[in-house]
Amino acid sequence: MVKITLKGNPINTYGNLPEKGTKAPDFTLVKSDMGNLKLSELKGKKLILSISPSLDTSVCATSARKFNKIAAGKDNLMVLAITKDLPFASSRFCTTEGITNVVALSGFRNKDFGKSYGVDIIDGLFEGLYARSIIVIDETGKVKYTELVPEIAAEPDYDAALAAL
Repeated sequence: MVKITLKGNPINTYGNLPEKGTKAPDFTLVKSDMGNLKLSELKGKKLILSISPSLDTSVCATSARKFNKIAAGKDNLMVLAITKDLPFASSRFCTTEGITNVVALSGFRNKDFGKSYGVDIIDGLFEGLYARSIIVIDETGKVKYTELVPEIAAEPDYDAALAAL
């Protein structure tokens, strides 16, 4: 269990992020077309997992926009915006915002993702959602960088994530 805050109020996550240098745990998440996507299907690509409570908050939306710009024109890089938002809402957000370089995925069907990645919030106002975090995975499936943002209302360190690529 890791303590983070939401507007200064302490809350806890289920566990710890995967350790750098380890193989990223496989997952199955839901795409905007309601089909599934497995991490194992993305082998050979560099990945940035931008995990957050909901794309329907200002900080999460800002992160999606920034990662959309970061991913533009970068070969072999995929940015996955992972929330528990329903795929319909994520798709609407991406269409409205012109987000074309980020793949929105939902964990609403998969209870294991938040536990295996240590991002489930287990108490407080955001209980049941994911903690804001960044995980960079290389082409071989190894974790290269992790950040659990200590204050949910703060943005992640985009530069550090990029440097890990």
